[in-house]
Amino acid sequence: MMVNIEKINDFLKNHTTPYIYNNVDFIRGETPIYYSGPYWGKEEISVAVDSFLNGKWISAGDKVYEFERKFSKKFNNNFSLMVNSGSSANLILINGLKVYFKWKDNDEIIVSSVGFPTTISVIYQNRLTPVFVDIEMSSLNFNIDEIEKKITNRTRAIFVSPVLGNPPDMDRLVEIAEKHNLLLIGDNCDSLGSRWDGKLLNEYYTASTCSFYAAHHISTGEGGMVSTDIFRLHKTFNKLSWWGRECYCVGSENLLADGTCGNRFNKWLDGYDGILDHKYVFGEMGYNFKPLDLQGAIGTVQLDKFDEIERRRKNSKEKITSIFLNKIPNLRAPISLDKADPCWFGTSFICEKKNLKNELVAHLEKNKIQTRNCFAGNILLHPGYKFLDDYKKYPEANKVLDSVFFIGAAPHYNDLVFDYINEVVEKF
Repeated sequence: MMVNIEKINDFLKNHTTPYIYNNVDFIRGETPIYYSGPYWGKEEISVAVDSFLNGKWISAGDKVYEFERKFSKKFNNNFSLMVNSGSSANLILINGLKVYFKWKDNDEIIVSSVGFPTTISVIYQNRLTPVFVDIEMSSLNFNIDEIEKKITNRTRAIFVSPVLGNPPDMDRLVEIAEKHNLLLIGDNCDSLGSRWDGKLLNEYYTASTCSFYAAHHISTGEGGMVSTDIFRLHKTFNKLSWWGRECYCVGSENLLADGTCGNRFNKWLDGYDGILDHKYVFGEMGYNFKPLDLQGAIGTVQLDKFDEIERRRKNSKEKITSIFLNKIPNLRAPISLDKADPCWFGTSFICEKKNLKNELVAHLEKNKIQTRNCFAGNILLHPGYKFLDDYKKYPEANKVLDSVFFIGAAPHYNDLVFDYINEVVEKF
């Protein structure tokens, strides 16, 4: 039964997400100031419901395929593949690179010691070795001066993960990568839209990932993307994400009697003389990381809003930074380099006085302003990762949990929110 989308739109006229602040609903001291959340209106909900109830396919289909193409065009990549999360995108990225470039077990990838766990775990899960670099406290990104010291004859790539969207010196990273014949790859989950010298960060990478989790720059609820300009690498990502199967039909192509290749039923397996459906030929050990088609529908709407989201995130970051730095001594913001143009994921601060972070975070949380640690801090302090290296070798990274926190740079914030944050900070 087809559902009348006009009735859905009528219902949604008076319904918004709890992350959208307005003069009617915002109550000072009672309404939580979330550090982020989906910047959705009725358009996203409408297309999601319509796709779910009236679409041709529940799992990844035409809407996901449309989103992938639109995403690639927006962010200047030739190919993009949507998966079910940014963490899955990281796993597919590393697995696909290992398969495509024929990396060996125990080959090495250079990473920051401070960041999100699934930037690191995916390396070890693919029987590769993460090689850690300490950070510089000025920017919270990894210390590029230390990278060349860590390069060996087994190093294959530098995995760049800008902190909260703030780019490191990409010129130096490109120079190091070219000098040592390494790949630059990117965890762009916090950095969608960030630029270096006018160029999108993802354009510097052989391949990169991003996340569409609720907190990220654009959101499909959950979801992620892995992007590249290399066609065969893209097909490898696709294969691994779809059970490892060789078939590459998507959307309505699945309904073709003989598939996109025109050769769907053939003698595909060595050692088996019978005719086999290409959809059931598996060239790699893969996963099922497919998203829902309704998520693709949401993504296409979110892309239309991206320029607005970017503008509003930059505005939020600038205003909140000014409020805090003008009122609280012994507090500073991480630097951004001259060529950097971040699309901010959050607004971070570095506390230069002992106990300032704990006291300030407690005050903000008490007043309904949500805060976050700088993710894991030194990942090597955590039980699941301690075996990878000795955390004591990374003294700057070890300072992060004591001194760094962030709050939002969300696109939802308006003058009501900024005025309330200013009032709370003044009281501190």
